[in-house]
Amino acid sequence: MLADRTGWRHLAGCLDLCRQRALLAEVRDVIAASPLLRPAMPRSGKEFSVLMTNCGPLGWVSDRDGGYRYQATHPHTGRPWPPMPAALLELWDKVAAYPAGPEACLVNYYAPGARLGSHRDEDERDTRAPVLSVSLGDDATFHVGGAQRGDLKRRLILRSGDVFVLGGAARAFYHGIDRIHAGTSNLLEEDGRFSLTLRRVTHP
Repeated sequence: MLADRTGWRHLAGCLDLCRQRALLAEVRDVIAASPLLRPAMPRSGKEFSVLMTNCGPLGWVSDRDGGYRYQATHPHTGRPWPPMPAALLELWDKVAAYPAGPEACLVNYYAPGARLGSHRDEDERDTRAPVLSVSLGDDATFHVGGAQRGDLKRRLILRSGDVFVLGGAARAFYHGIDRIHAGTSNLLEEDGRFSLTLRRVTHP
């Protein structure tokens, strides 16, 4: 484990290959029930390069008119998000060290060439709970900075089975995905990577 005094932790190899495969099968089921969509930036309508869906009671979405928000239904189908896999709830209980469970799991699919710009997770009411992310598939270059956008960034390689936790002061830090390293994992049938990000949204 690599940890920083500000509160972030990189748990390399947290999930073995068997657990990765089992979790990936559950992710496929989530996508079958709630198809991946391409969110857009507020106001400008510029589309993300990342495809997204959710599972759990709440899901994070973004579009030109409604902006960043959490809601209980898929914006295209109108149906509730699928339940969160039990393996993710167990992982949260083991790693998060927080008395309440996660309410949202954002499923991001990064095809080769996709990235996610530097941002902070600040759409949640409960900012005391950590943000926990699980990587499945190809390696990704990830950066974590500080509380200001211009702060010095540290870059790490996230590999399939890794878990990354933003807690403490680092919960408010800028972070993002710079690059996907295609062909570095054979877990997915397609090239690319899934990132499963668990968040607590409301106060317990």
